[in-house]
Amino acid sequence: MVATSMDQLVSLCKRRGFIFQNADIYGGMQGIYDYGPLGVELKNNLKAAWWRAMVYERDDVEGLDSAILTNRKVLHYSGHEDTFSDPMVDCKKCKGRFRADQIGGKCPVCGSTDLTEPRPFNLMFKTQVGPVENDENIAYLRPETAQAIFTQFKNVVDSTSRKLPFGIAQIGKSFRNEITPRNFIFRVREFEQAELEYFVNPGTDVEWHEKWKKARIEWWKQQGLKEEHIHIYKTPDEDLAHYAKACYDIEYQFPHGMEELEGIANRRDYDLGNHTKNQDEFTLEAHCHENKESTTKLCIQDENGKWIIPFVVEPSMGIDRGMLAILTEAYEEEDLGGGNMRTVLKLKKHLAPIKVAIIPLKKNNEQIMAKCHQLKKDLMKLGIGRVALENTGNIGKAYRRHDEVGTPLCLTVDFETIEQQPESVTIRDRDTMKQIRINTSDLAEYLRNYFL
Repeated sequence: MVATSMDQLVSLCKRRGFIFQNADIYGGMQGIYDYGPLGVELKNNLKAAWWRAMVYERDDVEGLDSAILTNRKVLHYSGHEDTFSDPMVDCKKCKGRFRADQIGGKCPVCGSTDLTEPRPFNLMFKTQVGPVENDENIAYLRPETAQAIFTQFKNVVDSTSRKLPFGIAQIGKSFRNEITPRNFIFRVREFEQAELEYFVNPGTDVEWHEKWKKARIEWWKQQGLKEEHIHIYKTPDEDLAHYAKACYDIEYQFPHGMEELEGIANRRDYDLGNHTKNQDEFTLEAHCHENKESTTKLCIQDENGKWIIPFVVEPSMGIDRGMLAILTEAYEEEDLGGGNMRTVLKLKKHLAPIKVAIIPLKKNNEQIMAKCHQLKKDLMKLGIGRVALENTGNIGKAYRRHDEVGTPLCLTVDFETIEQQPESVTIRDRDTMKQIRINTSDLAEYLRNYFL
């Protein structure tokens, strides 16, 4: 069973320290969230899994970490200044503001049909760089991580000697001034993206688009999402973004409905074509903005030595939406019989915020506590992730807490550990709740085999 309501996830996330409303003590900020002690661990593990699959396990991808503050010219020539907006309407009765394409001509708050005419609302956060506020000093918080990849394309090629096909990957914060943030962390104003721009020879883009669709579906399954909860939506030609030749959306059955988890777009030569110097020297398929300010040709030699503007296939996922999907899929409420229930997060072990919880049978026993501290120190050397010392004094409650936060293994130190030889501890499995006794001398090998 997966989570069937957003309330289940919101309650769990606040109660167990995954996600908090930002500035909650002052009433919060709509569409802004903070990741708590366990949330930051899960988020980092998800990002690490993506980076490992995209960069470390491949021989054709390089990484990038670009600045959040973005030169206005970048977003002018990318088309964002002209097109990155939503149609907005105001309700004349309750003064609410909504996206016109989401309300069907009727205010979702008061039901009034007395609405203003739709007008564009720019989604980018504008700021000033330097002490003087004027048009020359305008910059933006980036609305996506992709543009820096395109503007740094030539530097990456020159410094790595890459040949087509190859990709540039990036994970980072993006900002969009959403009119109506909603559904917890699904649609927010500050979020993290994981994007790959994969550069290919023109004519091979359709093939690579299909390859990346299959690869990304398989990756999501490895993160624990069941295939029956995933749907592939191919955007009709008439609904494609202005830069796209084709686009697949990997959709997931969230508690609020089937919605986009990741987009995989064939962006053609639109982006590099927009930012390149001497556009007329290249045969561009996409309709690009005239650019007389770029100082660099964003081109690369093909296998015949000809300088070309490559096409790009872009798998782009939201880390926050990924978190929500993984929490939804992992959430279970189990009937243990006899009127007993437990909530458990059956997270994949590589994603679990805490890998091993060390639990003392008696928290005020000096020998038991000394052994717990020694074990934690030894286990941390294995590099398996976070090892936590759970010092609550109630082993039953400790088990339930770690079931609820997704800890795969609980390790109990008891009197037998400190009184008998060979020294041993109990290991409890989260999913089966079965317990085994293992010698501490065999513990490192057991955990390495389990996690690595």
